[in-house]
Amino acid sequence: MEQEKILVIDDDEGLLHLLKMRLSAMGFGVTSCTTGKDAVGEAKKTMFDLAITDLRLRGEDGLDVTEELLRSHPGLPVIILTAHGSIPNAVEAMQRGAFGYLTKPFDDKELKATIEKALAQQRMGREIQRLKSLVKELYGLENVVARSPAMQRLFQQIAQVADSDATILLFGETGTGKEVMARVIHTNSRRGKGPFVAVNCAAIPETLFESELFGHVKGAFTSALGAKRGLFQMANGGTLFLDEIGEMPLSMQVKLLRAVQEREVREVGSEASVKVDVRIIAATNKDLGEAVKNGTFRNDLYYRISVVPLFIPPLRERRDDIPLLAQHFLKLSVKRANKEVKGFTSAALHRLMVNSWPGNVRELENVVEKAVVMSRQDMLTPDLLPAVTVSPDSSLKPLTEAKEDFERTYLKNVLQLTSGNISRAAQFAGRYRADFYKMLRKYGLHPSTTKGGKPDSEMEELESEADVTEANR
Repeated sequence: MEQEKILVIDDDEGLLHLLKMRLSAMGFGVTSCTTGKDAVGEAKKTMFDLAITDLRLRGEDGLDVTEELLRSHPGLPVIILTAHGSIPNAVEAMQRGAFGYLTKPFDDKELKATIEKALAQQRMGREIQRLKSLVKELYGLENVVARSPAMQRLFQQIAQVADSDATILLFGETGTGKEVMARVIHTNSRRGKGPFVAVNCAAIPETLFESELFGHVKGAFTSALGAKRGLFQMANGGTLFLDEIGEMPLSMQVKLLRAVQEREVREVGSEASVKVDVRIIAATNKDLGEAVKNGTFRNDLYYRISVVPLFIPPLRERRDDIPLLAQHFLKLSVKRANKEVKGFTSAALHRLMVNSWPGNVRELENVVEKAVVMSRQDMLTPDLLPAVTVSPDSSLKPLTEAKEDFERTYLKNVLQLTSGNISRAAQFAGRYRADFYKMLRKYGLHPSTTKGGKPDSEMEELESEADVTEANR
């Protein structure tokens, strides 16, 4: 990771030297200045990740310096150093764009905590941008680089888990792009240079499952004329993507469970097991929780593969992305068909926006391609598009109502997948634990409904905290 750069401004050379030593010891690159004028000049030459400035500089106002820095670098976090008597001025600096302030004297622990908090948002923003750029570069798929809040949340979650080795379960309807997301996660992990092996569990006959996943030795069965490496071995050092895992036969689920737990496989016909270094990403368009209740999916395997569940929203829940996607697919289709089509009429675009898209992004791509092929004008018109399909419960709702429906469903899904563990659920949702609990109260949800038991101690603690807060108001 590239060293993060911090700009420090203070007219007290002793404190400036001490800060530089402390920050350098923390692993940051430090540029120090004794005047605001010099600092602004440095900021014009170098892109800094953070600035720390004294509120009162000799002959200069730290507030003016802060504004100058933010004028040239709008997203730059600025931390104000202030004495006790100047706290009101520090608050004013925050109102004018500074990130926060530290009251002198401060210790290393306090300094580090404030810096880490200030840099956290910067780091996340850079990571999301890196993911977007990488997806464009590798796949040229604009459909995974979207403006909708639902997709932005998904990218934030991917940025958090991509570089780990945690097993991931992708939930999403048919056509939402589960394999694309799996490839994005793989590419941005430490295994990115290793193999990415994808298998559709619904496409393999039950009798061939074990041989396909684990391989076989020569003579293991009648048609085994030679040895064959399994998909686990082929993915060694990389990622194995198990698409439509909900279609896997029960007879194979117990064998897969062992492979996932032990990271070792036994080839058909062999007496010895071999270790494999594989990350597992699974995907499904089924409700696996319901499949567990129905006895068609093993409970232990479900919890083993859903360490980190990620939800890919259907297209009807990310309508902001439809114009971008449609235009992207139009460009691709025009190039393939070698036709002169410039865009969509407003009526055609409206038809695309109100459609329920049961086939999601894949259906939209097919619709646009067909329209381009059939078009005789330079603009696509509504008659080239399919009739609008809107299910009884999927008509467009007011924004507030639609947002509440989405949040309620999302919270239920996260609670179910974490077995009602508030801390883990809040982490998945990217929220503080207390904020997550407030959302649960807003929608009348309770973790005990996912565990079939009484509220746990964590929930009781949160309820007590909430009661105290309410009583103090």
